Amino acid sequence: MSTLSDLVLVHGRASEEDIDWLHLLVSELQLLADLAFADIVLWVPTVEGGFVAVGLSRPSSSATLFYRDFVGQEIKPEWIGLVSEAFTSAKITDSSAPDWYEETPTRVRAVPVMRKLISGSPEVTEQPIAVLTRHTNLSEARTPSRQELTFNECANELFAMVATGDFPDLVAPTGPRRGAPRASDGLLKLDVDGTVTFASPNGLSAFNRMGFIGELEGESLAEVTAGMLENSAAVDESLPLVVTGRAPWRTDIEARGVSITLRAIPVRKNGERVGAIVLCRDVTELRHQEQELLTKDATIREIHHRVKNNLQTVASLLRIQARRSHSEDARDSLNHAMRRVGAIAVVHDTLSEGLSQSVDFDAVFDRVLLLIAEVASSNQARVHPTFSGSFGELPSAYATPLALALTELVTNAVEHGLAGRDGKVEIIANRTDDTLSVQVRDNGVGLGEGKVGTGLGTQIVRTLIQGELGGTIDWHTIMGSGTEVTIEIPMTWLTKSQDAKRSGHRVPPKAI
Repeated sequence: MSTLSDLVLVHGRASEEDIDWLHLLVSELQLLADLAFADIVLWVPTVEGGFVAVGLSRPSSSATLFYRDFVGQEIKPEWIGLVSEAFTSAKITDSSAPDWYEETPTRVRAVPVMRKLISGSPEVTEQPIAVLTRHTNLSEARTPSRQELTFNECANELFAMVATGDFPDLVAPTGPRRGAPRASDGLLKLDVDGTVTFASPNGLSAFNRMGFIGELEGESLAEVTAGMLENSAAVDESLPLVVTGRAPWRTDIEARGVSITLRAIPVRKNGERVGAIVLCRDVTELRHQEQELLTKDATIREIHHRVKNNLQTVASLLRIQARRSHSEDARDSLNHAMRRVGAIAVVHDTLSEGLSQSVDFDAVFDRVLLLIAEVASSNQARVHPTFSGSFGELPSAYATPLALALTELVTNAVEHGLAGRDGKVEIIANRTDDTLSVQVRDNGVGLGEGKVGTGLGTQIVRTLIQGELGGTIDWHTIMGSGTEVTIEIPMTWLTKSQDAKRSGHRVPPKAI
């Protein structure tokens, strides 16, 4: 399905500011549908003079009329007259007689969507940028409860604010929506002084769980909240503005181990605040889960940090032992082992700094390149390393073997390719959706035709690239200009391996 932006750009004639406003409005369609007990459709005008649907929300509080999604479709002939009238007059327009949709009687209301030009200013666009239609199912008509009447009243107030550019509000925060309260979770209606005039049963229950006893209606929500939080050490500074309905913000309150998130929607008429709608939701379990995730993330980062420290300790011990060794071969072997351990430590150090178990391998490789200078200095040579391209993000399970393999290749290029001479080592990374390709070149002595090293380093690289990563590796001599090693790792194989690990199955290494 095309996105709202795509649909507007293809069919409509809106500006970027209009599209941003429509995105804000679409995020509120579910609230409008639940309050109105009706299906809500958002239409934008097309260049041909018609309208196309770019948003649809079905009510969770009643049966829907639209069992099939028609976002992206042109408006039906039976609705175009009403929608065109609302668009042209910039006024809310109701159908004069019941409208029939697939043998179901409905009532349709068209609401022009005006965009506020500047927050806090009465200035709006010269004409509507879209039209909302409210489709109410009349086949379920019955005597409405007080809650249904209040919800409908709230919906009508919000529709009127849509038609004047007061809803959605530009100053409302656009933060994470996890745990955002819905109409069915709990709704309080406040007058202009912040006194509760209506509290839904779920809203009252949420406050009862925090220790409030009695009825909320007739009480000042600010005073009720202050009484429950009088012993709380930390209170969100935005709380007073939310519980009085003066600002369109969200905040959390916590008392007696219960966490409730509140969202205030100031109700305005003719630019003046006349009350507020406050949505509330018990998010105690969500907050506990978030705290557990934070604790687990902190634990994992601490583990990576300690592993890094232990690996650095091992590398230091190997360095000390190498300096004390009287055998040149033993010293070289210990230095190689020290660099291999150091390369693994770099990956764990990077993982300890973030929440993700993936790493920016470009940052890791920048640190691995520092090993070139160390290897070159031990050979009394000057080496000029260059790196181009990008590795991108890689999961930790693949960052470690790749870092170790590249460490071996770069070390071999300096020690054996350049053989103690000044020279260049070039690393080129190229990542596509399907493959990660890496080339390591040097301008050294090169390999004999058809010959590949048989040392431990070469064996390690083969094992890591072919066995661990399911890739291929190729060594060949560039005529008169050194050696080039090419690694190719299939990203599709990595993705399948990750999925298999999540499901508990092991994927065997790719056959080479």
